[in-house]
Amino acid sequence: MNSALLMNIARFILLLLAQVLIFNRMDLFGFVNPFPYILFIILYPVNGNKTGLLVASFFLGLIMDMFWNSGGVHAAACLILAYFRPAIFKFSFGLSYEYQTVKLNDSLTPERFSFILIAVVIHHFTLFILEIFKLSSILDILVRTVLSTLFTIITSIIIIYLIKPSKR
Repeated sequence: MNSALLMNIARFILLLLAQVLIFNRMDLFGFVNPFPYILFIILYPVNGNKTGLLVASFFLGLIMDMFWNSGGVHAAACLILAYFRPAIFKFSFGLSYEYQTVKLNDSLTPERFSFILIAVVIHHFTLFILEIFKLSSILDILVRTVLSTLFTIITSIIIIYLIKPSKR
């Protein structure tokens, strides 16, 4: 096994454990939850195996569904995020993505922030629209998406800076 695969496995397990043991217990105002487990999908290597990402994203969402007892909405939201990830990269980074020179663990730039923001919004909007599944509750879906996105982005940026490799 190479080091990139081991790093992805460790990231998968650690983010899942952090989500289940710490972040699932956070409930702001009764309906705002952080979901930093999607950092696994966001931080997956740009030139990594696309099929591996889709399979891992499905299992990540499936495990979250088991802990949340949510019937597949996390798996669907994770799969949709993993599927649209290359398009989000192209939109946010442009030519840097084409030349595979993107690193998300570096300092936060507008491109990196826009990538994280769009990825989190897509995941959360999909998650809440499938969870509520009523068009008459669109205002509730949008409020939960916006507030959970803010909470998730703040926790995700903190986590990225905590796990960022030092430049020695």
